[in-house]
Amino acid sequence: MIRPVGTALCLALVAAGAGMTQSPDETPGAGEAYLMAGFTPDPYQVELTGGGAVEAAAMATGCSGFIAAQPDFVLSYNAGTMPLIFTVQARADTTLAIFAPDGNWYCDDDSGPGLNPSLRFEAPQSGRYDIWVGKLTGPGDVPVRLSVSELHGQ
Repeated sequence: MIRPVGTALCLALVAAGAGMTQSPDETPGAGEAYLMAGFTPDPYQVELTGGGAVEAAAMATGCSGFIAAQPDFVLSYNAGTMPLIFTVQARADTTLAIFAPDGNWYCDDDSGPGLNPSLRFEAPQSGRYDIWVGKLTGPGDVPVRLSVSELHGQ
């Protein structure tokens, strides 16, 4: 079960093969992390460059913004009983797309603080989360901070 962290949730659940133009198995642009339930510090944060030239809508219905071909970041996660929350902070209007271990795409625009996205997995699965941060207003790059938490929504 996924619940929005904010109020304006644009969530897409799409089968992995449908409309897929992104490459979840490619090397992520900003690296990867391995976290286990109960990780510290919480939130785990990474600075990265989001955006790109590919329209996220081509990837899955309900996704928006412009993203890179390869994931921006990959999280390998060993789940426990806590939720798993992804939040983006940026000075530009950003979007978030995650290819989750269940083989589905989850996308958001504006559920986080301001014009930032956030996705909350209430009962996260263990496995690989491929993460793209998009720029809503057109192709190009945008510096962002991605936060991963089990405790904090924003």
